[in-house]
Amino acid sequence: MATADPVRSGESLFVNGDCVEGARRVLAAGSVDLVVTDPPYGIDGDRLDRHYNRDESHVVDGYVEVPEAEYAAFTRAWVAEAARVLRPGGALFVVSGYTHLHDVLGALHSSPLVEVNHIVWRYPFGVWTTRKFVSSHYHVLYWARPGGARTFNLEARYGLAERDADDGSLNYLDREDVWALGREYKPGRAKNRNELPMALLEKIVQYASNEGDLVCDLFLGGGSTARAAIGLNRRFAGFEVSGAIFAARVPELAALVPGERLAALRRPVVVSVPNRGKTWTQEEETALREAYARYRRAGLGKGEAVARLCGEFGRGRFAIGNRLKRL
Repeated sequence: MATADPVRSGESLFVNGDCVEGARRVLAAGSVDLVVTDPPYGIDGDRLDRHYNRDESHVVDGYVEVPEAEYAAFTRAWVAEAARVLRPGGALFVVSGYTHLHDVLGALHSSPLVEVNHIVWRYPFGVWTTRKFVSSHYHVLYWARPGGARTFNLEARYGLAERDADDGSLNYLDREDVWALGREYKPGRAKNRNELPMALLEKIVQYASNEGDLVCDLFLGGGSTARAAIGLNRRFAGFEVSGAIFAARVPELAALVPGERLAALRRPVVVSVPNRGKTWTQEEETALREAYARYRRAGLGKGEAVARLCGEFGRGRFAIGNRLKRL
């Protein structure tokens, strides 16, 4: 189908049409910092009410499914286009079910992109089954275009020094590759059949992009990626082949205020670590061993002793703990 002229709002644009054709027309090669997308799953998505026990009276009509026989070629085409528009170092996050995961992975492996992480998104209340295990997860495939600096904001959500009640690292827990996040339910409100939760999208946008970066969603759908990107003060480009969904969603997306979700974000507690990554000298190791022994003799627990040593030696907890194990 022909791609319509884009709807522009500030520094964002929305295109009603095929994503490959549309992206070729409006996005230059290497112009996008981050692609986050949730393509059709190729499992009769227009009839998902057969699989889920839910009321679809408020679901926006117009969902366009991809026939199973065409799915592999369809996926290769849009993945190749994502690779074209990404800048060197730019990242791609794809949300996929398991039915056509082999097609998505095949397309990614045949592209110039490289794998960074294979994340599992676990959610409660999956598809009820009696003859097999309950399906309650999606795959989030994190790939990047080589050749440039990849954005990964290590302390975007939790500082490296932040601890939970059990003295575990909040930063470490947030960066594990299994994400337990609930799906969003919108009873009585217009919605698309498969809308990703804002918690998942904002997490991706926070870690993998910076304010002012261009974020792209090749399958706009209900516009959750647009809400996360624009709300966190990123530029945005989105494509939606369904005229009905585009007409229902884009007016409210175009009215979003850039940066409007920033104030609600949790602020990480970031502590300066001046000697992070520096090689330990023999003198520092000797001083570390002596200081640790002195603190323990004074009755300090291991955690409290390590915390004090971090400040004294300008190192992180992991670096201090790892070095103590070697001494």
